[in-house]
Amino acid sequence: MSTEKHQFQAEIAQLLDIVIHSLYTDKEIFVRELISNAADALEKLKFLQTSGTEIADPETPLGIKIVTDETAKTIAFTDTGIGMTRGELVENLGTIAHSGSRAFLEQLKANQGNPNLIGQFGVGFYAAFMAADRVVVTTRSCKPGEEGCKWESDGKTGYEIEAAADLPRGTTITLHLKEEEFAKADRIREIIKRYSNFVPFEISLNGETVNTVQAIWTRNKSEIKEEEYTEFYEYIGHDSDAPAYRLHFNADAPLSIRALLFVPSHSVEQFGMSRSESEVHLYCRKVLIESKAKGLFPEWLRFLRGVVDSEDLPLNISRETMQDSALMQKLNRVITGRFIKFLDEEAKSNPENYDKFFAQHGHCLKEGVATDYEHKTALAKLLRFESSFTEKGKQTSLADYVSRMPSDQTEIYFILAANREAAEASPYFEVLKAKSFEALFLYDPRDEFVMDHLRDFEGKPVKAAEKAELALEQEFTALSEEEAKALAAFVKETLGDRVHEVRASKRLVGSPAVAVESDRFMTSSMRRILKSMNREGGAAYEAKPDLELNPNHAMIARLDKMRQSDAPLAGKIAEQIFDNARVAAGLMEDPREMLNRVNELLEQLLASKA
Repeated sequence: MSTEKHQFQAEIAQLLDIVIHSLYTDKEIFVRELISNAADALEKLKFLQTSGTEIADPETPLGIKIVTDETAKTIAFTDTGIGMTRGELVENLGTIAHSGSRAFLEQLKANQGNPNLIGQFGVGFYAAFMAADRVVVTTRSCKPGEEGCKWESDGKTGYEIEAAADLPRGTTITLHLKEEEFAKADRIREIIKRYSNFVPFEISLNGETVNTVQAIWTRNKSEIKEEEYTEFYEYIGHDSDAPAYRLHFNADAPLSIRALLFVPSHSVEQFGMSRSESEVHLYCRKVLIESKAKGLFPEWLRFLRGVVDSEDLPLNISRETMQDSALMQKLNRVITGRFIKFLDEEAKSNPENYDKFFAQHGHCLKEGVATDYEHKTALAKLLRFESSFTEKGKQTSLADYVSRMPSDQTEIYFILAANREAAEASPYFEVLKAKSFEALFLYDPRDEFVMDHLRDFEGKPVKAAEKAELALEQEFTALSEEEAKALAAFVKETLGDRVHEVRASKRLVGSPAVAVESDRFMTSSMRRILKSMNREGGAAYEAKPDLELNPNHAMIARLDKMRQSDAPLAGKIAEQIFDNARVAAGLMEDPREMLNRVNELLEQLLASKA
């Protein structure tokens, strides 16, 4: 049969121009598309083989071969799949957006067949014209007795079809390239490994197999050896150290999901490096849709590595992005919830391993409590802190804290401090210790934001110890109640506007005084953080605390006597006691005035002893 020439219709030519120049983000996508089409052709043939349909060359193995030629500036893709007849060539390649895969699926619906096909829209083939100015397709159908055909086009005016003798079963697509880049084997190998490394058929490039790592997430867990998981993690996580955790799960409802997730044993953020980026890749039927997929997980799970594969993804026509954002959100909820459940199970079954995980990635879970309202409650169960009831270096959960609360304790208390020693020496801890109430020790300044967003746990309010409305049952021994009130009035008059209120304390045991935020909702450390974040408007966060005096402390009793005999000196000492309390509370920003006063007091002391 002679060569047939066909012209593209005007509207098809316009659509073809859009496909070539506007549909895809990167030119390299044509490699993925042609490999995906080849995989579809192989899947179709495989299905026909299993259904007993007679096919040509049944002994020919299934596979994809790619050959590059830098001298000729060509790249050829060959598959041993289903091939095409002359009529199918015209129908599939001569009509834009006619999908052979879709038509094939429609034919199989009545038989409830479901071969694992990738193609949906019938436009992927035309991505070849982004990189080529001429494309030649040679093909022979798997139907016995069919002749081979050759299809050729410049992607502009039209195409030609003619008979081709002595062709093997399958299809070869040869691109005459515009640029040398895609005739280089190393460049093509890089693209294959990025997009098509898990296609379920062997892909050879110039005789060398490229896709050596299997898509093990699609297999049953019981069939996978430990060394296969190790190899896969090294490939996908770029990490030679064993992961801290591995979660391999499948789900069919509410979405079809195949996921294999890893938690690295170390966090790069802990070493002061920049914020890490999620390296969970989104696949659809083993073909990469989005590398480091945005929106697949919440930001606080950025430490995860691995893959998520879903056959339910409604992709856009270029197969590069999700078309249904609501479904993406649903996918996010399902896999995030599943991972949180996994962590909860691990924390209960192996607390020691979980503590190691939390030491590396706990800051991300805390971030989730502060930013992810939907998962806040579940994440709160995963938090771990040192406490006054644990040994140094050991941590406890909020659930365990609540289980130890005495009947007369109604709130969960925490103290923010630089370390355990500072927390135990804090004046805010004295009343809790005296009442045998447990205190969580928080060493990271950001922890207060976490607790502020958490607000409560299992119905118990979470409160900073300095805001605790607790009092000790104690008598006035060093000073009477009237003397304590008179001293408080003297100190308030001395300090003036620097203090909001001065009163006798009912919470102190061993400390002479304590500075307490007068704001019911803001702690001193929170005020300090907010002020550092807004330096220009820092005046809005200036502290005017309350000062509580311990009426049973010897220093306070002596101060009361001194105010009656040497009021000026008593005033200086009162100011120093106030500044000492501010230092302990983290409210002292400029110590110069305090240091001058300390020197004056020392000078007076030395002069009196001379």
